Amino acid sequence: MAESNPTIAHTETQPSPRANPVGRILLALLFLGSGVVHLVAPQAYLRIMPPYLPAPHALVAISGLAELLGGLGLLLPATRRIAAWGLVALLLAVWPANIYMATAHLPMPGLMGQSWAQWLRVPLQLPLMYWAWRYTRR
Repeated sequence: MAESNPTIAHTETQPSPRANPVGRILLALLFLGSGVVHLVAPQAYLRIMPPYLPAPHALVAISGLAELLGGLGLLLPATRRIAAWGLVALLLAVWPANIYMATAHLPMPGLMGQSWAQWLRVPLQLPLMYWAWRYTRR
């Protein structure tokens, strides 16, 4: 049985998010899918727009385009970091819509019509932001 050498320091390093592309690809697909839905079926997103924001149709379209660009950007090495930062900013920018949906108890179809599900979306933005932020590092 071989003994370990105590003079050799054992260091554990966290793997780079780029080392395993599965998480990045899944995040890209999530944003690509959401971006498409924003553009082809914007009704649900229009319903959760806080009334104090101007031009809800334009804002939903802009956020959908931003999701598409961010998702595509995550897939390309040259744009990965800036796309990740853009998605973090986008998630912050759309957070008021999630908060409005929860506080106004908006009637929604299916599961999202449940108050607990609406409130659950609010803190779920944080792990999504963290997930995107992981790809901002070199």
